[in-house]
Amino acid sequence: MFGLTVRDHMMVAHSFTGEVFGPAQQLHGATFVVDATFSRAELDADNIVVDIGLATEALKAVLGELNYRNLDEVEEFKGINTSTEFLAKFVADRLAERVHKGLLGEGGRGLGEITVSLKESHVAWASYRRSL
Repeated sequence: MFGLTVRDHMMVAHSFTGEVFGPAQQLHGATFVVDATFSRAELDADNIVVDIGLATEALKAVLGELNYRNLDEVEEFKGINTSTEFLAKFVADRLAERVHKGLLGEGGRGLGEITVSLKESHVAWASYRRSL
């Protein structure tokens, strides 16, 4: 399996519901380094996984939906704990939508998986892998 990873970041504010979150139940900020890995079994006719420029643009566009926002105020997230794991799935699903719409070019049609990792710090991160 071949993979191509692109990286960006986003800054959000949010709070959580539940004792397990301790002080993070209060509104707080988070900066995530976000890696998106696009995977396929065989390289395309150009010997690449996917166009790196289009993959970079796709990740930037998806993160742009969330960047500098208070996630507690996003209607789509009302009543949801926007954990790192949840956000990794959200980003992966949005990227998958872009792949299915053809926004990653012809090479995107042969992709098999996307894995998205959100790094909260240098010692903690979460990821979500999905098929296409």
